[in-house]
Amino acid sequence: MYKVMIVDDELWAIRGIRNAFDWEKYGFEITGQFTSSSKAWESICAEKPDLVFTDIRMPGMSGLDLIKKTKEQGLDVEFVIVSGFAEFEYAQEALRYGALDYFLKPVDIDLADQLIGKLALYFSKKRDARNNLLLEALTSSDQGELRSLVPQLFDCANECYYRVLVLYFDHESKDFRGLGCLEDRPVYALKVESGPRKILYVLKAEERTEVEMRCEGIALQGSGISAAGMSGVSSQYEHIGKLIKEADLAASHFFIGGEAELFQYEPKLHLVKPCLEGIQSIVQRRALEGTGEVMADLTAYFKKHRLGMDEVVYLWNQSVSLLVGSYYEEVKDMELEFLNYSEIKERFENFESLCSFLQDVLAYIRQRSNRSLQEGDIQSCFNRLIAYIDQHFEQKLYLKDLSAQFFINQVYCCQLFKKNLGKTFSEYVTELRIRKACELLEQTAMSIEEIAIGTGFADYYYFNKVFKKECGTTPTKFRKKLM
Repeated sequence: MYKVMIVDDELWAIRGIRNAFDWEKYGFEITGQFTSSSKAWESICAEKPDLVFTDIRMPGMSGLDLIKKTKEQGLDVEFVIVSGFAEFEYAQEALRYGALDYFLKPVDIDLADQLIGKLALYFSKKRDARNNLLLEALTSSDQGELRSLVPQLFDCANECYYRVLVLYFDHESKDFRGLGCLEDRPVYALKVESGPRKILYVLKAEERTEVEMRCEGIALQGSGISAAGMSGVSSQYEHIGKLIKEADLAASHFFIGGEAELFQYEPKLHLVKPCLEGIQSIVQRRALEGTGEVMADLTAYFKKHRLGMDEVVYLWNQSVSLLVGSYYEEVKDMELEFLNYSEIKERFENFESLCSFLQDVLAYIRQRSNRSLQEGDIQSCFNRLIAYIDQHFEQKLYLKDLSAQFFINQVYCCQLFKKNLGKTFSEYVTELRIRKACELLEQTAMSIEEIAIGTGFADYYYFNKVFKKECGTTPTKFRKKLM
């Protein structure tokens, strides 16, 4: 919710402003009402609201003085002027000082929704722009921009400790007020939204126990949070990018399945060894008949030992290495490539789906000569599959679902992509999405977060990474070059 203060020396005017708008509907919350501009100034400094509605002419300190002093202090607070028609010249001066808008009082009720909607849109775009800048700065090796954006992360007199918490929400509202405890002193919490259903907190304190204990009391049941992960603790701010990755890996435990739970990053790669030995035994002995039982046991094993995304990535990449090394000719045109955790979540719906794909690969190797459709029929189905992707690339697409929908074995489908298009399924979909993203960056005023969601990327951080890989620059810098 955006915090709002109302300042006017007349109580009737304050009541009029308060009652004119449907604040909650548009994401605003009135946190202060003042007839004294000097007391309002003290509260602005202490509470740092997002928006202040203020009269111009008031005893002592005027509305213009409030705006000037706030800007001089470098506070990130926006102003709206609500005043009489006779003071329009003062209002124009306030606009020159950076006020967002000017309303006549009493506020016209018929225009109230339009006015508050305009402000909500402004704050939404402002929030998105700041989140994008912060995400890029937090994961950059250059700490200069981060220091300028968030000096509070570095203002410790003594050694500081850092920890990151990542939260995924069931719904886009992300309105879980129980997280307010994270922002209580002495812990400083930097909140950054990454996509419509993801929030990360960078926690900082001078005592290690403060950042260790602050996350412990978060209850997920009935909170609207679908997954939560916390990183380890570091005393080096240069490690913040690494801590973000750790927290995201821990939160990604939902990929494996189970109830919503707060997971702490804890690598357990050694526990994957028995799983790999089972797969290796099948591959080396070419005893492919036993694949079903081995794959069926993987999900239960991972849940039992509370393994996470690090272990999923390790299992996948080691399995790829085994299969390519043993059956290169059979699998060279399949989508068997090394993946990181973001790429795995993008490609597979869940861990069970990943295991199913590996099982299909092994089954295809064993039965590759037995196909239920003639080549011409398969090609026709594949052409319809491509047409479907071209029209629905902005949606969540999984090869397993598409291959079943168009009656093609998903492993053989991988080969058809390479044979017909010279690229993998993932590469083809990514190319469509990035091409559309470039078009939207060039031709629209949509925010980068809106573009990410509109082209099929639920996570801004992942969208930023893929865009930079494909285009050689970030979406923000790409758009700036066009201006």
